[in-house]
Amino acid sequence: MNSRTASSNGSAPVTPFVHEGFAYGCDYNPQQWGPDVWIEDVRLMHEAGVDLVAINIFGWCDIEPHPGEYDFTTLDTIIELLHSNGIRVNLGTGTSSPPPWLTALHPEILPVSDDGTTRFPGGRQAWCPSSAVFREHALALVEQVAKRYGHHPAIALWHVSNELGCHNALCYCDETAAAFRLWLQARYGTIDALNAAWGTSFWSQRYGQWSEILTPRLTRSSRNPGQVLDFHRFSSAELLDYYRRETAVLRRHTNVAVTTNFMVTAHIRNLDYWSWAGDMDIVANDHYLDHRLADPAIELAFAADLTRGLAQGKPWLLMEQATGAVNWQPHNLAKVAGEMTRNSLAHVARGADGICFFQWRASLQGSEKFHSALVPHAGTDTVLWREVVALGATLDRLAEVAGSRVVADAAIIFSWEAWWAGDGESRPSHAVRYLDQVHAAYTALHQLGVTVDIVSPDADLSAYRLVVAPCLYLVSDAQAQNLGSYVAAGGHALITFFSGIVDEDDRVRTGGYPGAFREILGITVEEFSPLLPGHVLTLDSGARASLWSERLRINTAEVMARYLDGPLPGIPAITRNGHGGGTAWYVATALAAGALRDLVRTIAEEARVTAVGPESAGTIEVVRRVKSTSSYLFIINHGHGDVELPACGHELVTDAPVGRIVRVPAGAVRVIREDPAS
Repeated sequence: MNSRTASSNGSAPVTPFVHEGFAYGCDYNPQQWGPDVWIEDVRLMHEAGVDLVAINIFGWCDIEPHPGEYDFTTLDTIIELLHSNGIRVNLGTGTSSPPPWLTALHPEILPVSDDGTTRFPGGRQAWCPSSAVFREHALALVEQVAKRYGHHPAIALWHVSNELGCHNALCYCDETAAAFRLWLQARYGTIDALNAAWGTSFWSQRYGQWSEILTPRLTRSSRNPGQVLDFHRFSSAELLDYYRRETAVLRRHTNVAVTTNFMVTAHIRNLDYWSWAGDMDIVANDHYLDHRLADPAIELAFAADLTRGLAQGKPWLLMEQATGAVNWQPHNLAKVAGEMTRNSLAHVARGADGICFFQWRASLQGSEKFHSALVPHAGTDTVLWREVVALGATLDRLAEVAGSRVVADAAIIFSWEAWWAGDGESRPSHAVRYLDQVHAAYTALHQLGVTVDIVSPDADLSAYRLVVAPCLYLVSDAQAQNLGSYVAAGGHALITFFSGIVDEDDRVRTGGYPGAFREILGITVEEFSPLLPGHVLTLDSGARASLWSERLRINTAEVMARYLDGPLPGIPAITRNGHGGGTAWYVATALAAGALRDLVRTIAEEARVTAVGPESAGTIEVVRRVKSTSSYLFIINHGHGDVELPACGHELVTDAPVGRIVRVPAGAVRVIREDPAS
């Protein structure tokens, strides 16, 4: 598993996180158990094949029970126990939640919500990211932990805090306001530049001096969208600064790789991970199936592909997932037999070189006592435990795949800034949500068997045959030029409605929508015409659509479909335009899933995109990972019937040769080392 090789402060090179084969691990909370259980835990870890254990994630109150008084007795014992049994340690800095004594002594560190009310201790992450007092105490703890274990041979990875920003990314307190003003001064330089960026001539909002600026707490009306957008940017940057502060302390005592666990998932959007990824020695992600979604398995694939994008195509680490049910969804569904293995190998197929879980042993108390674990409450005479052991053995058999990379010739542009701005308070339709439209485009490609890279608007697009930009509401001039240059150089692009509308200041681009992309699309949109929920449109192609329509006129594009009914009968709905050496398609409405898949199929075939797998309703995933000497075909069958697909080589899960056809039973996974001659 690769990581950066030079430390960020220019000191000695960072020791990469290197693991033989695939890491198989978990979060471990030994403080919840006694010494007799620790011995049994290590024995069971060997039985399961667990070889990487994250500890001290929530250890602050155990190692600093009173201010400035440190007790490492238990942590010393656990590290030595794991090390003596050949289990490597992913060591947390322990700072993710402050102990009660800290919030009792310094209640000013507590986060404040947008309604101005304080959020209190009793949960986790009860701290303001801008709090100088919190940082002082947290960094002092990191100093002690790093000094004690910085050169311990058991430590394979350092884990800064935990899921930074999950609950406290946006704090609206006065100390945050002061930090926000400093960030704004650095960004804009002058108060006049800020006023121009935020459009403060509207509603008499012009600022005369920096001290007048507050955090965007709730107002009696909608808030200034420029202020809200910048507050998201600031909040992401503020937590990144905190991560860097912890990392700088670690670097004084250790050259072991450092990371933190991202939350690339459907329900958290607080941090712009494109700006974070370069600071990670290895990219790590937490992912849990979200049963509030129509197809959680497809969202898992999207999250894994996006995590790989953050890792710039390099292998990454799945830091957390669940063996079964979680505890925080309205309906916490258990996984059926085999589903945990499929989920795990879906992450592996899409670039993960390590599979870890929260947590090792199911807790008996606390908020997460009904969260599943590797060792369930029912113990080891269970279907779940037997699958845990089997997964460890499977990962061992797949060891040669580690270090390989995923191949993709299609990409989706994804932007946290477009998400923040496009889902703002004052927008044409609250029924249109950015992530829904990104997922719709991804699902169409996924069902066509096309492997997708998820990339930032600033990424080099030249390697892709097809680039899709769904609802990319906010783009800078440079980002718009990036996509335009890609098309002009011969690329194929699909852009969907509500894209290119505003610049980086959330300022509308005049002259007609879709603003930044009018030239490459060869169209002008005069007016949005959103639809009420439940209103269905028909196109003359036979496609059905909903949510959105636009009054669109043709400049140089050709019309591929028009509205038959709705508010704009006869107006173009789908267009195609030649631009330079390439082609740019535009969809001015939210096509039904089948119609979008049909259109994407047409565009992908024109772009000569290679589908690795067959078309399916998402029930069959086929992904290829390659390295210099070998290629590996992953086939994941989420369906209820067996499938047969062409393949030739050696199947690693069952350790069996494959002639021309591989049979994949319902619910199973097969990984074929492909015959070079095939």
